[in-house]
Amino acid sequence: GSAQVMLAANLENWFAQVKRPMPWRRRPSPYVCWLSEIMMQQTTYAAVLPYYERFLEKFPTVEKLAAAKEADVLKAWEGLGYYARARNLLKAARLITGKRTPDRFKWPKTSAEWAQIPGVGPYTAAALSSVLSGERVPVVDGNVARVFARVWKLTDDFSKLPARAKLSERLQPEIDRCRVPGDFNQAMMELGALVCTPKNPDCARCPLAKMCAAKKDGSWADYPVKKGKKDLPVRKVTSVIIRDAKGRVLLVQNREGGLLKGLWELPTVESAADVTQVFSHFKLEQANFKAVRADAEFKDAKKVPLTTATRKALGLR
Repeated sequence: GSAQVMLAANLENWFAQVKRPMPWRRRPSPYVCWLSEIMMQQTTYAAVLPYYERFLEKFPTVEKLAAAKEADVLKAWEGLGYYARARNLLKAARLITGKRTPDRFKWPKTSAEWAQIPGVGPYTAAALSSVLSGERVPVVDGNVARVFARVWKLTDDFSKLPARAKLSERLQPEIDRCRVPGDFNQAMMELGALVCTPKNPDCARCPLAKMCAAKKDGSWADYPVKKGKKDLPVRKVTSVIIRDAKGRVLLVQNREGGLLKGLWELPTVESAADVTQVFSHFKLEQANFKAVRADAEFKDAKKVPLTTATRKALGLR
């Protein structure tokens, strides 16, 4: 109906007026768009901005990034968290620059091609192909899911991929009738980030307010449906801070794999047998600890990529 025809137009008109001047929006090249999308995963725009600028200074092109050492890429990423993103970025840069035609390498164009790149899921693939190539594929991230869970009163669990895929299908006709697919996608995300926020959405400023089912009866707080959160298990470790005469810190490199692979952290210790010794004037009670791993090295903490817990323990930003 006419309300449906309005959806895409309202979103795009609103976006043209309010869009934030993000640096990668000024000159959207594949490299800066891809980098910004990966950085923005799980993170807010405000948190990403200083990292984005520093990272680009260090690795201004995808070729420079592809030639970098993993430790340097992790160091530039340090503090952004979810470090698998940085490792995938490097892997992908090498993959992209390795696919050469005689004169140059080839960037992915479609969302299907983007989805082949390490670290790029369905949402990021849709964002990149729509912005860079004008492909009509709707994005569904947490922001978009929240907006349309409220607009259409959807009770799905959007932490699950099938629910996101279903919403993407439902948004397909909308992006098919929009003017600029990249703007339509960015408008949906911007709406969730700036207006249709998790708490206290600003419905007065929302371009979709007239067609929003949850606004009609004031039930926005019920959408998206919350899943019960489990309490996190607690892990307790004892670490030691030991410095040498040059001020370097004794650190071990995490080799376990998983989230923190390749990062350096403080050596952990566990209790060993306590010792008591009686002297003539006093009694010594000595609590002993033994190192869990013996492969610690003295390192300049400012030069190697550290885990966040280690940075906090050492009082670094």
